Amino acid sequence: MAPSQAYPRGTVKRIVKAHTKRPLSKNADIMIFLDYTLFMQDLIREASIRSKQSGEKGISATAIKKVRETSLRKFKG
Repeated sequence: MAPSQAYPRGTVKRIVKAHTKRPLSKNADIMIFLDYTLFMQDLIREASIRSKQSGEKGISATAIKKVRETSLRKFKG
């Protein structure tokens, strides 16, 4: 049986409600998930570029740590 959704919507809503203590609109969890996906894509892309520049074969934790702040600033909102 194939899953009908990409992530557990109820879990995302529960986590956000617990942190904000505010109600969410109907599709807010979808927007949160998409923003998270774009953030991860940007983080991996930037870390990959950093790794190649420093001559590493793959993406390392060090490369991710170096680009983390830049990626977080882009998605601060």
